[in-house]
Amino acid sequence: MSKSIQETTGKEQLLLRNARREGLIIMAVWLAALVWSVGFSYVFGYYRDPAAIELVLGFPDWVFWGIVVPWGLCLVYSAWFCFVTMADDDLGQDQPEKSGHD
Repeated sequence: MSKSIQETTGKEQLLLRNARREGLIIMAVWLAALVWSVGFSYVFGYYRDPAAIELVLGFPDWVFWGIVVPWGLCLVYSAWFCFVTMADDDLGQDQPEKSGHD
């Protein structure tokens, strides 16, 4: 193998490894927020006396703590993750465009 092919293969492996790691982290955070939202909303939203429901910032308490807070935290985490932790890998040079007459 020539050196350029080895460098390309190594670069592709690094890109794949970073993309897989970042995808798994995002999916884990999404799953945790989903489980929290569904679980919390089920436990505190169903079979409750309507008189016991309080408002938090205009939302029923179970909606605020079960939906607004975890998904708001996901928004903040996603922005931080994308701007601070995601790898900014070099994708290499653009390939020249081929004309349709080749």
